[in-house]
Amino acid sequence: MIEKTVSTLAVPSQENREAIARTERSVPSHDSMMAGLEAMNTIEIGGIVTAPAPLAFPFTVAAWNLERCLFPEESAEHLRATGARLVLLSEMDNGMARTAQRHTTAAIAPALEMQYAYGVEFIELGLGSDTEREFCKDDFNDKGFHGNAFLAAVPFRRPFLLRLWGERLWFMDDADQPRLGERCAVGTVIETEAGPFVAVSTHLESATTAAYRERQMKELIDQLDAAFPGLPILIGGDLNTGNHIGGDFEAEGLFAASAASGFARHGGPIDQMTTRPSLITRWPKRAMKLDWFLARGLKIAESRIIPSLDASGRPLSDHDLITCVVEGFE
Repeated sequence: MIEKTVSTLAVPSQENREAIARTERSVPSHDSMMAGLEAMNTIEIGGIVTAPAPLAFPFTVAAWNLERCLFPEESAEHLRATGARLVLLSEMDNGMARTAQRHTTAAIAPALEMQYAYGVEFIELGLGSDTEREFCKDDFNDKGFHGNAFLAAVPFRRPFLLRLWGERLWFMDDADQPRLGERCAVGTVIETEAGPFVAVSTHLESATTAAYRERQMKELIDQLDAAFPGLPILIGGDLNTGNHIGGDFEAEGLFAASAASGFARHGGPIDQMTTRPSLITRWPKRAMKLDWFLARGLKIAESRIIPSLDASGRPLSDHDLITCVVEGFE
């Protein structure tokens, strides 16, 4: 568990990133480089908090895979409309050419009057896919950071990052989108009027099997239980359920595994998918149910799926936004 915090993540030099891109593709090489990079072993804390703790029930939580976050201001407005007090974000760029080199989480947080914790999932060694390159005005990345974020309208404590270690897939197969890193979870402890609970923003692996994601979820839950024994837990984000297995989310073993540990799933209407065509992901038939909340020790009143379209009908992401209302502790 990574708990060291900084106000600004250290940026590897262009020369360092070029050296990473040239290095041998092996797990030991990958892990050695990861261990030596401060940005991969710290959490950035920023933003502001205007509301006092503790958090009062009921409150809304939003989770959204923002697909790089091409439009931070419009995305913040979309989130503001939900009234969410906690926001769990994934696929957030920081210093990438395709998103105008912006720190997209840092752009969204003040618009929502929230504090944020940001962790790097990958250091991107290229400019992205062919469609992403269409958005690039530069031929380089200032930072190359891509990661997950947790935002809150109330103070949080003990922010952390957990790596969901696997087979270093994006480093070992670097044909299209070469990356250094692994999927991760970013979370904090939130104080409520009934006591503390743990909230976690996560992103499971897409380019793999259901068994791989089940292992990631089991390891995540085990680490949370070890670090925060007895506390209620809310996990939210893009679990990639059904990806690369024909879209059959019910074939995912992670649901049974999490249920065995006391978690209930919430993801809006069971027959409503959470993906859509976007400016980056343009395949019109790609519809899957990837996004969920998993809750233990919390009363969830309802969960919804909100189309990720701005006021003009433009898609802000290839994922729709999901929300849930937390009524209290069980």
